[in-house]
Amino acid sequence: MMTFFWICLIVVILSMASLLYRVFRGPSNPDRLIALDAIGVMLISSIALLSILFDTGFFMEVILLIAIMSFIGTVSFAKFIEKGEIIEHDRNR
Repeated sequence: MMTFFWICLIVVILSMASLLYRVFRGPSNPDRLIALDAIGVMLISSIALLSILFDTGFFMEVILLIAIMSFIGTVSFAKFIEKGEIIEHDRNR
């Protein structure tokens, strides 16, 4: 049974490596953003697999932290791509 989890971990890591290619060579910025978001999901899944393999619940806090940071980063990059700025300042004052 543990062999299955090791194989899954190897497949996830290879998928992350192929997504890194899309980050560096992506044809457009939205493609790069989607690849970065997918890398975040793959990182979360690989840490979950390591948590199963090592039979510990310690990594659950790490997974939660990475998920929050990945979500905030994706939203920030998407807003930057759409509007050209992340924080909107009130210029009417």
